Amino acid sequence: MKDLDNVSTIVVTLITVLFSAGAWAFYEKKMKLSAEKEAMKNKEQNLYRDDLRERVRKLENLLAESSVEKDIMRQQILELSNEVSKLRVKIQFLEKENDRLKNL
Repeated sequence: MKDLDNVSTIVVTLITVLFSAGAWAFYEKKMKLSAEKEAMKNKEQNLYRDDLRERVRKLENLLAESSVEKDIMRQQILELSNEVSKLRVKIQFLEKENDRLKNL
């Protein structure tokens, strides 16, 4: 009977050890897969975030460039308006001179 108790104790101990090692490996593998899945999710979010940052940077550059172009065009419009005003005055004088010469 004593040998049977020792054998049953050894068998129970072996089964417990085997299942404990198997359970530990299972949980370890499950935790590793969960961590990898979370890392992949974070990587995707970081890629999306980085893409958005790059797009915003490009849009800000385009906005700055268009602001500079707008200022240049505004200056050109002012210069052209000034030139048109000068030409109008010149035309008025030329028309007056032309009328004066016709009347002579």
